[in-house]
Amino acid sequence: MDALIQSQSANALGQVRLCYIDPPYNTGEQFRHYADRMDSSTWLTVFREHLIRIRELLSDDGSVWVHLDDSEQHRARCVLDEVFGAEAFVATIVWQKRTSRDNRKAFSSMHDYIHVYAPAGPVAWKRLRNGLPDTGAFSNPDDDPRGPWRSVPMTVQAGHATAAQFYTVVTPTGARHDPPAGRCWTYTQDRLNELDAQGLVYWPRAGAGKPRLKRYAAEISGLAPFTIWRADEVGSTTSAKKALHKELPGEPAFDTPKPRQLLEQIVAIATDPGDLVLDCYLGSGTTALAAHQMGRRWIGIEQSRRTVERVALPRLRVATDLVPQAGFTVVACSVSSDGVEEVGA
Repeated sequence: MDALIQSQSANALGQVRLCYIDPPYNTGEQFRHYADRMDSSTWLTVFREHLIRIRELLSDDGSVWVHLDDSEQHRARCVLDEVFGAEAFVATIVWQKRTSRDNRKAFSSMHDYIHVYAPAGPVAWKRLRNGLPDTGAFSNPDDDPRGPWRSVPMTVQAGHATAAQFYTVVTPTGARHDPPAGRCWTYTQDRLNELDAQGLVYWPRAGAGKPRLKRYAAEISGLAPFTIWRADEVGSTTSAKKALHKELPGEPAFDTPKPRQLLEQIVAIATDPGDLVLDCYLGSGTTALAAHQMGRRWIGIEQSRRTVERVALPRLRVATDLVPQAGFTVVACSVSSDGVEEVGA
């Protein structure tokens, strides 16, 4: 028996913009809320079946984020390539899940993997996803009418440069600069002169330094996410457990919670307000919490009634009180090869 929890008006077929799945990793361990022991072939078969269903639910501009550790992630990549196509692979994110050292093993594992696939392919999906907030400082020391700006270097790697990008720059004070070894100027001499005439070039050191291009705050559309996400940026397993214990002080700690900051970053990158988010392994409900508080519709599926009733639902009820958007419904259902049969609320 599975429990399906969904925000109201969440119709899924072909509409899911983001599917985040954090399945059992097949570590061979027995956790409080679930068993994590299968032979590898069985685990991969179940994983593949779930991916096929997810593929049917994804929208054309959607993406699936698969969270795993070293136990099966290398084999799971092959199944992801099979189901979505190798050309749908976007990136593998390495998340720092812990900051303390575990001396019981040969190596102290401190990271998980999140494989990102998008049916549209990485080039098209880049235009669809959101960049991260740019928190860099902008200022306007020269009262530029275009507004606050900051400067960036005007050199690039020389591997694909043309001959016109190698020349000596003469600054307003007469200082002379060649590009650093292995690099060239971003623009040709003529283009540099045009940008300078338009007031778009900043000359450091009172006019004697190398040219830098002005970039204005209004031009910045968001930063490309890195593939390494540190614990001090998006939280760790330890911080997630502490937060969960604070929310549910009478409930034993959930074994493998993910920090809300981690899911908030995923939701922010992959969706816009109003989009539909799916989590097929809802667990403690963190994906739904992040989606709900960020104005997204969502669906969560969890096979453990106990986990739903004692962990996910209490957290979601508090979130609904704080952000009373559309609320949510809980449905008990059975899942077979023929589909989902609703059997009661």
